[in-house]
Amino acid sequence: MDPEPPEPSTDVVSVSCQPPSAQSGPGAQDASAGGDAGAMSQGTEADMKEVELNELEPEKQPMNAASGAAVSAVMAGGSEKNGLVKIKVADDEAEVAAAKFTGLSKEELLKVAGSPGWVRTRWALLLLFWLGWLGMLAGAVVIIVQAPRCRELPAQHWWHKGALYRIGDLQAFLGRDQGDLAGLKEKLDYLSTLKVKGFVLGPIHKNQKDDIDGTDLKQIDPTFGSKEDFDSLLQLAKKKSIRVILDLTPNYRGQNSWFLPIQMNTVASNMKDALSFWLQAGVDGFQVRDVDNVTDASLLSEWENITKSFSEDRVLIAGTESSDLQQILNLLRHTKDLLLTSSYLSASDGTGKHMKFLVTQYLNNVTDQHWCSWSLSQAGLLSSFVPAHLLRLYQLLLFTLPGTPVFSSGDEIGLMAAALPGQPVKAPVMLWDEPSSVNSAGSVNANMTVQGQSEQPGSLLSLFRLLSYHRSKERSLLHGDFHVLSSSEPDSFSYIRQWDQNDRFLVVLNFGDVDQSAMLGVPDLPASTSLPARVTLELSTQPGRKEGTSLELEHLRLQPHEGLLLRFSHVA
Repeated sequence: MDPEPPEPSTDVVSVSCQPPSAQSGPGAQDASAGGDAGAMSQGTEADMKEVELNELEPEKQPMNAASGAAVSAVMAGGSEKNGLVKIKVADDEAEVAAAKFTGLSKEELLKVAGSPGWVRTRWALLLLFWLGWLGMLAGAVVIIVQAPRCRELPAQHWWHKGALYRIGDLQAFLGRDQGDLAGLKEKLDYLSTLKVKGFVLGPIHKNQKDDIDGTDLKQIDPTFGSKEDFDSLLQLAKKKSIRVILDLTPNYRGQNSWFLPIQMNTVASNMKDALSFWLQAGVDGFQVRDVDNVTDASLLSEWENITKSFSEDRVLIAGTESSDLQQILNLLRHTKDLLLTSSYLSASDGTGKHMKFLVTQYLNNVTDQHWCSWSLSQAGLLSSFVPAHLLRLYQLLLFTLPGTPVFSSGDEIGLMAAALPGQPVKAPVMLWDEPSSVNSAGSVNANMTVQGQSEQPGSLLSLFRLLSYHRSKERSLLHGDFHVLSSSEPDSFSYIRQWDQNDRFLVVLNFGDVDQSAMLGVPDLPASTSLPARVTLELSTQPGRKEGTSLELEHLRLQPHEGLLLRFSHVA
């Protein structure tokens, strides 16, 4: 009798986990022989099941794939035996696809998102975000409001921002063979290394000694070059950001710089024409010397108005040999923005105490209405008024006082009075290098020349350049407040320069011949000003101190004739 055919479909396949030898024996052979035909069809179906199993994901496949014969034997016997595992096998691809998780549909997501719990959660998170943002904004506003406000910078012109350099005699400055405008062009790079903002040139106009008819303020003396040479000089100087100020003192070769008083009207008229002419030519300002000899003081105001009406960025410099404060104030009374050079500081008796008196007296009377300038004369050299051992100290003083320092050519190297043959003693020969100094009076060594001092870090020229750099860059030195410190030492003069929250500078000067303690006192300083316990050394006028060293003010001592520029930070 033929064996019963297997059911057309089943959900369970029994797979033997035993080795083939465990199922061998007579009974097994009979079952095998009696059901070969059924086994064939069942084997074919099992093969199809194996294909489906292989197509499933690995984790859904059975642990062991049984042979077709074993599967047929189990199904034929109709019973399960030890070692067999039931495996659910999907009948078609639809069931397989249904078994995979595909996530929530759009409708389901919207349904969940609209539930009361999620709505409350979203509102809570949104509220927390905006509260945090508003809190940070409020904190920023509080910080800005409570932070100290920056002080408004004062309006400044170019002559407020650095030193001016006077070249009074081209032949003395350049040498006998190059004393003209073309030779001066070659020295503009040198002036750039000095960090000066401009130079005062001349006078260079045509002037016959004490002859007003032989004087032409609009014509350049052929000895110095031509108008074309001057125009070329102007153009090159502007490219190098150096301003040119022209000296128009009329009778500079004569005994009276302004001729005789009865000729003053003619001189005044010529001056008006010359000012307009040279302003159109492109000069940045004018200098007139010996203005105390101008009989009509109102002329200074008139000349200033002509200069300023052309441009507020033009300057008028007046010079006087007077050291009397009242005479100086009388000259300034009729002007608004006149820069006045004088011999006021040359009246010092050489002590720090007297210098302190002169400076504070001048500032108290002048600075309310005028910007100050500092020099020891209207045209002369520092060495004509200051002994050699104090030249460094005076350089530090002039560069750090509130106002514009004005130097004469040669001050940067400590040039002493010397003259070319046939020239007055006030025209010193500039010592560029040893070979070019053959016309100077006395012997010259390398340490006295520009070339020699340029190669020495501790030279007077190097100090000049460093001070000029700080004067043009540091706001506290550019336009900072000035506060004098007290000291029990008569040869000491100390003061503070400060501007708002910028770094501040303490200047300590020892005019004496011996070491002395700084002994700084602060009796009348404003609440915003105080001295720290330690300061940083910016520079010393004497060798031996290392720049950047931290110094304790309480034990600060200065060498003879030493000046210190010390830096300290603003503390809120």
